[in-house]
Amino acid sequence: MVAGNEDARLESLGYTPQLNRVLGLFSNFAVAFTYLSPMVGIYSLFVIGLGMGGPAYIWLTFLPVAGMLFVALVFGELASNYPVAGALFQYSKFTVGPRYGWFVGWFYGFALLITVAAVDTGVVGYVTALTHNWFGWNLNPAGHGTILVITLILLAIQTTVNITGARIMADVAKFGVYVEILGTLGIAIVLGIHGFHHGLGFLFSTQGAQHKATNALGFDFHGSWLSAALIAVLAPVYIFYGFESAGDIAEETKDAGRQIPRAMRQALIWGCIASFILTAGLLLATQKHGGVAAAVAGGIPSILAQLPSWLQDVLLLLIIFAFFSCGSSIQGAGSRLAFSYARDGALPGSGWISRVNQRFKTPVNALLMGAVITLLFALLVYVNPGSNYHIWFVTYPAHVNALVSLVSFGVSGIYLSFLLTVIGVIIARARGWQPEGSFQLGKWGWPVTLLGAGYLAAMFINVVYPSGLSSARAFVNIDWITLFIIFLIAVVGGAYLLLGRPDRNVARRLQGGASQAPEASPVTTT
Repeated sequence: MVAGNEDARLESLGYTPQLNRVLGLFSNFAVAFTYLSPMVGIYSLFVIGLGMGGPAYIWLTFLPVAGMLFVALVFGELASNYPVAGALFQYSKFTVGPRYGWFVGWFYGFALLITVAAVDTGVVGYVTALTHNWFGWNLNPAGHGTILVITLILLAIQTTVNITGARIMADVAKFGVYVEILGTLGIAIVLGIHGFHHGLGFLFSTQGAQHKATNALGFDFHGSWLSAALIAVLAPVYIFYGFESAGDIAEETKDAGRQIPRAMRQALIWGCIASFILTAGLLLATQKHGGVAAAVAGGIPSILAQLPSWLQDVLLLLIIFAFFSCGSSIQGAGSRLAFSYARDGALPGSGWISRVNQRFKTPVNALLMGAVITLLFALLVYVNPGSNYHIWFVTYPAHVNALVSLVSFGVSGIYLSFLLTVIGVIIARARGWQPEGSFQLGKWGWPVTLLGAGYLAAMFINVVYPSGLSSARAFVNIDWITLFIIFLIAVVGGAYLLLGRPDRNVARRLQGGASQAPEASPVTTT
């Protein structure tokens, strides 16, 4: 499909092309892959997976990958049919209606902004370690000032990169792909050369993770590894998403209808391969002395400590850039969602937010707005209650800062918006919707959609289910806190929807697009 046809399809959906269509398949894939970021995921979640399920947790990697491949197929069909910036918001708007689409975008937008804050604050420990090694600085990685300054610097660089154009954003992401290869496959090879301490059979062992006496984190799964696996699977669950960002930059991608579905699938598949290799290498390199408990207590740094110091510094640089490129890709995707939202008049100040810089062809104001909100989220690290707070039946635990609580919504918000989008496809199919893009599931549409919805629903429940502050799951959802945050975001969104009625603007845009394109798929507004 040539650019003229792509722009014609965009105009048929009611939009004038404004962004710069310069990204090819690899660039689109790179943005999705670096958002998914195996390095960021593994270096952040390895201890949780190993501590909950033992070395055998590595095989749980394939469960979320398989489930998300069904979702990626559904999203690929949507992206091919509706190659519009804003992805999930636009998909849901066209398949169900403006009000439904607005709410999907509301949850998805918050999840993206929160994830940028989580990624940018998550890199602080690696930055302080590197500055200590190079300059002898003793910055406290848990210090509020340290977190704020490093996050501010990182945000400023990311925002500048994203403002200067889609091509620059893609170049950073493409370099990030090479960094991911070095930081996953490369590190696994280096650890293997240095000498693994276990045979392959170690990867199939639980090392007593199902028993309280031998669980590295002290949890009691009453002898059932399946119970342990139910929690351990959350480590890979927190990695395998982000592929949908390929659709967020649809209006800047050449031959978007064909390339975006491919980029989504490839980001998942290669992310799975990279994650599995790195996780296997780290597990086999754990020291025999002290076993899993020592590896969990010391984390990945204790495993990498056996490498030469110069190589550890190189790895720190790779990790820092992986976090940087991951945050940049998420910020880029989030800004396109905000631009798409505002272009439909779905936000306060939509006229300002939707402006596109004529020089760079990027939604500069949307990027600036997102950076400010992300910084405000980072300030929540200062909110750290010294004692438990009880709100009805919800207990906010002492010494858990508000940023950690907000971050607990990140993945659950993504899964919720994914689930709502796939449910939207089910509704649309039941109404007789027929996709018209170059990528179609055909007779497999119904089974793939239902399998994707089933996976998302099951894992969303597994993530948010409040099983008590002392339970293993509270490691990620802090009991009722994640559901409470979902409730608050829904209430605020519902109040704005009721009072501001942004869905009316979205409906007008939707009807305008339909009137311009009688050949487009029929939609129903709610």
